[in-house]
Amino acid sequence: MEHKYNPKSLIADEFISNDEIEESLRYADENKNNLPLLQTILQKARLEKGLTHREAAVLLACDLPEINEQIFSLAQQIKINYYGNRMVLFAPLYLSNYCVNGCVYCPYHAKNKHIFRKKMTQDEIRDEVIALQDMGHKRLAIELGEDPVNNPIEYVLESLKTIYSIKHKNGAIRRVNVNIAATTVENYRKLKDAGIGTYILFQETYNRQSYETLHPTGPKHDYAWHTEAMDRAMEGGIDDVGIGVLFGLSTYRYEFTGLLMHAEHLEAVHGVGPHTISVPRLRPADDIDTNDFKDCINDDIFAKIVACLRIAVPYTGMIISTRESKKTRERVLKLGISQLSGGSKTSVGGYSHPEREEPNSAQFDVIDNRTLDEVINWLMTMDYIPSFCTACYRAGRTGDRFMELCKAKQIHNCCHPNALLTLQEYLCDYASPETRELGEKLIAKELATLSPQVAATTSAWLEKIRNNTGRDFRF
Repeated sequence: MEHKYNPKSLIADEFISNDEIEESLRYADENKNNLPLLQTILQKARLEKGLTHREAAVLLACDLPEINEQIFSLAQQIKINYYGNRMVLFAPLYLSNYCVNGCVYCPYHAKNKHIFRKKMTQDEIRDEVIALQDMGHKRLAIELGEDPVNNPIEYVLESLKTIYSIKHKNGAIRRVNVNIAATTVENYRKLKDAGIGTYILFQETYNRQSYETLHPTGPKHDYAWHTEAMDRAMEGGIDDVGIGVLFGLSTYRYEFTGLLMHAEHLEAVHGVGPHTISVPRLRPADDIDTNDFKDCINDDIFAKIVACLRIAVPYTGMIISTRESKKTRERVLKLGISQLSGGSKTSVGGYSHPEREEPNSAQFDVIDNRTLDEVINWLMTMDYIPSFCTACYRAGRTGDRFMELCKAKQIHNCCHPNALLTLQEYLCDYASPETRELGEKLIAKELATLSPQVAATTSAWLEKIRNNTGRDFRF
């Protein structure tokens, strides 16, 4: 059945039209070395207002070294102009790995009988959250498999209530993002009412044929239900959504184009593009061998995908996980990444009882095994400001209000001092002596970049944090 491309349609096969993707890829192949066109696209990109999926596909396909150099350079510039040198930190929290789906790339699939299955009780969640707070984390992304019996929406809502209720020493989880399976408008309303931050759902692959092959059984097999989930989430009142694909499941250029078409669709229908885009790559896990997947991508292609995404959607936050090595993360941070995880565990219950961690209960192998303190120290040696800021969500700067500020490049007026304040909290409450010394020097240097008025207020609040007479200040 033929589906005409329409970014304003609410039908998956029309806003992610296979014909449009194929045509865009053909156009990119024909023009990948068309120098006048490439220069025109780059000229438009330098306005920092973004590119269409087709224009971005041409840049991604280009193999001219001098153009690629310009792409990487421009991505770095856009990253600085929109997000400065801040890096937001978070941790995933796996609540349950029970799952009824048959996804062939995930060890949680229902047929895997030797993986250790676990669903945390509320007391166990409390232990995990305290362990995360003791590390210094302020924002989490909760994850769990799709299982209507073991993991109903009521369990998710109860868990959110538990997480937000825990105040341990100076610790508090100020924002919880939620990555759960596609659900109903009614359930999205419940998540919104529970005070979630961003609703995250990875498409895995936009290629319908690949999607249905890779998800042979379970509710996730329904391509349209999954692909149209963000529209239902927004209808349910959630105005910050995060999209992503799992690179390696289908050809990377197809996925890249589909990802941007999804962003364009959200903008066209709801007036707000995705709050974040994630770029996970397929990784080995319990019974998953990446050699079985022919479309896995190398580090050079991965870096170029990040750079081209940053140019195409300059306003969107980009997330990288601990699936990637320190070396890879270091390379792509400057090309467009604005959020990263630190000290992550991908198993259920892995934070509070790492010594009891079941070897085969993780969703994927963590490559970057450093502690949160080591990650923060490393970021600061590269002049990044580690940020635990959650101010926008709590001040109501979400959805179109956030995007308006972000597109006008005004968000840093709040984010920069807020990042320094949350970093100071971390330094006082959790940092090693070496990290604290490094952080105090960085804060002193960054204070000088603020306007006199903002710097004065920030300095006063920093002093209160150091004297333990106040916490949670924000612009």
